[in-house]
Amino acid sequence: NIANQLMDAGVSLTDPARIDVRGLLECGTDVLIDVGCVFEGSVTVASGTKIGPYCVIRNSVIGKGVVIHAYSHIDDAKVGQQSIIGPYARLRPGTDLANDVHIGNFVEVKNSKIAANSKANHLAYVGDSIVGSRVNIGAGTITCNYDGFGKFKTLIGDGASIGSNTALVAPVTIG
Repeated sequence: NIANQLMDAGVSLTDPARIDVRGLLECGTDVLIDVGCVFEGSVTVASGTKIGPYCVIRNSVIGKGVVIHAYSHIDDAKVGQQSIIGPYARLRPGTDLANDVHIGNFVEVKNSKIAANSKANHLAYVGDSIVGSRVNIGAGTITCNYDGFGKFKTLIGDGASIGSNTALVAPVTIG
């Protein structure tokens, strides 16, 4: 019944028998949802968004024109319009992505704000951070936000380029 209601509202489901909605799913028009996706809690998906197969989205808001590639997990996050997520990305609670942010394969983001036009395209961990606009985070980069006793913020300024295999030990500010 939920699949039929979504399709009546202008959502395209690759296979209506293979969607799992465990809460409230609100979608704009021209949304495409591929097979095996699970939606939990309250999820809002804006118009023109494409969600690849086997994604799990929980208590999140997804902006217009977003592309979420296969096997991505999004939990209690906000994704700005025209962003590209995945495949195999994980957005954990407190993630707030502005417009046109790219979070690529095997990238995990937790409790962080990432400004417009920034990207972490592969194999990175961004936790407890504030990332400016037009930032490039290289493969293998991690923010080391926990010292065994407390968590600290990493601040990355507009236009910064972080090279591959970089460990940013918080508290630290990159200009």
